[in-house]
Amino acid sequence: MSLVTSLIYRRRHPVFGRLLRELLALYGVEVPPAAEIGPGLQVYHRGFGTVLHPYTTLGAGVTLYNGVTIGRADPWVPQQHSAMERVVLEDGVVVCAGAKIICKRGVLTVGAGTVVGANAVLTCSTGPNEIWAGVPARLVGRRSDDVALTGQAARAAV
Repeated sequence: MSLVTSLIYRRRHPVFGRLLRELLALYGVEVPPAAEIGPGLQVYHRGFGTVLHPYTTLGAGVTLYNGVTIGRADPWVPQQHSAMERVVLEDGVVVCAGAKIICKRGVLTVGAGTVVGANAVLTCSTGPNEIWAGVPARLVGRRSDDVALTGQAARAAV
């Protein structure tokens, strides 16, 4: 487990949580205590520039590269008036460098085993084992079940 990943898991510590979140900020990583993180998170390239909204849920074996943003499509609106409820990344999702996942309304769910390509801007829910890329992101392919399952099993073993 990398140092950044370790800090992310410990960010809720009752005594040292604030200090740990400040250490994450030195890496340019913002993961609020309210964000829910499943087991087996992988953060590559120290996660520089990674920001998660408090209403984010990451499943097991999620992989995040640097520069990932997960949040709301309407940041100018006060949170209590926003139509966004939550962003959910199911098990085994891979979010490549610079990708943005932004929720307009309701719950945006990224299906298990889905890959969000580098610098993509995803604004809608996806199905399982899909590949999304572009601005705005669109479905460009599907992962074979064997590849997706192998990747998930490898991350779960870590």
